[in-house]
Amino acid sequence: MQPVKDINQYLAQHKLPHMWCPGCGNGLILKQLLTGLAELQIAREKAVLVSGIGCSGRAGDYVNFHRFQGTHGRAIAFATGIHLANPRLTVVCLMGDGDCGAIGLSHLIHAARRNINITAIVANNLNYGMTGGQYSPSTPDASVTSTSRPGKVGDALDLCSLTASAGAGYVARSTVYHIFEAQKMIREALKTGGFGLVEILTPCPTYFGRYNKLGSAVDMMEWLKKKTVPLDRFRQMNERQQQEHFWRGVLAKHDKPDFLSRYRDRGINQ
Repeated sequence: MQPVKDINQYLAQHKLPHMWCPGCGNGLILKQLLTGLAELQIAREKAVLVSGIGCSGRAGDYVNFHRFQGTHGRAIAFATGIHLANPRLTVVCLMGDGDCGAIGLSHLIHAARRNINITAIVANNLNYGMTGGQYSPSTPDASVTSTSRPGKVGDALDLCSLTASAGAGYVARSTVYHIFEAQKMIREALKTGGFGLVEILTPCPTYFGRYNKLGSAVDMMEWLKKKTVPLDRFRQMNERQQQEHFWRGVLAKHDKPDFLSRYRDRGINQ
């Protein structure tokens, strides 16, 4: 592995300190993205960060390279257009679970199906943190949120399983507690010649943690450690145990042509 270069070249240091709540993991996730770009020695001029709406969408404010903030749920659509217009760019989408898994879900499925050569990073804090802690598609069953005070009714959407089934080249999940594992996954996704998705579970002490009495930000990190298990171990659990845990690991890793390569192989738009 190449030595890590200075990640500060990608950071808009004059915009610091950031606006994220104390205990939020969005800063850690952004740092791992910048580290991945540095490790792969991707020039600032060749990188683009596309974000949507929500807490994670503010990440674009803190980068010192090309960035685009789109409307809610449209980050992958914009990223797809940017990639197809200039395939030489490394295009990364940074989204929240609500942004990606609700109104943006159709874009996620079809980008995975087409194996578009972009990297999607989902900061999953299990609720809509920016707008008051409402439940999102990935909020676990029975969780308390501002819109489910007696407890949410309904299973959480597994973004990774859905994306892998749709045909993405690389799909993985980790947490900000297991930050070096997450860093490796981001690097692998950036190197994937197709659609890569890395979902990273991250604390939201302000809303999800407070509503569900999970304690401080440190307590929520311990909660993530306790609640997540390696994928192989998760598959050996019974249904009740699985409902009480999250898996983490690499779910899909395929070497197959991306959308633009297949398009060109047909002799279209040479």
